[in-house]
Amino acid sequence: MQPVNEGRREALKLCGTAAILGALAGARLLTPREAAAQWNKDAFSATSLDEVVKAYGGDRPTETTDISWGSTPEIAENGAVVPVSVTSRIPNTESIAIVIEKNPNKLAAHFQFPDGTEPAVSTRVKVSESSNVHALIRTKDGKYFVATREIKVTLGGCGG
Repeated sequence: MQPVNEGRREALKLCGTAAILGALAGARLLTPREAAAQWNKDAFSATSLDEVVKAYGGDRPTETTDISWGSTPEIAENGAVVPVSVTSRIPNTESIAIVIEKNPNKLAAHFQFPDGTEPAVSTRVKVSESSNVHALIRTKDGKYFVATREIKVTLGGCGG
């Protein structure tokens, strides 16, 4: 017997799995559910926090301190990859959006939470210059809350 090429075996497994998933998707037996992203063109093209809220069907948000910023820095040495962590302590939180005031596209991210999920997100965003970053919270009853943190982007790590 000749030795089996392990790389070929793995490639065949991957191709077989891809073929099965493709067939299921083609037969519409495998479809995206609630976790699938929903694109809101008006929200992502908004030019202010108020326009983002309006695009989602809300009114002026209420300021809150019931949000934890986790590991979100106040000073970021590299604006291209700024870690942002937001945890909401507001009951019945349905979604969290990250809005960056001075970015060309204000809405950087929007996350929705199914029932029973802890309303916490951790991501990396681009902050084009020192700016206020807003955590916009929507509750199941349609109320909006906002908390703001200023993030200073430094040039060469020497303060900005």
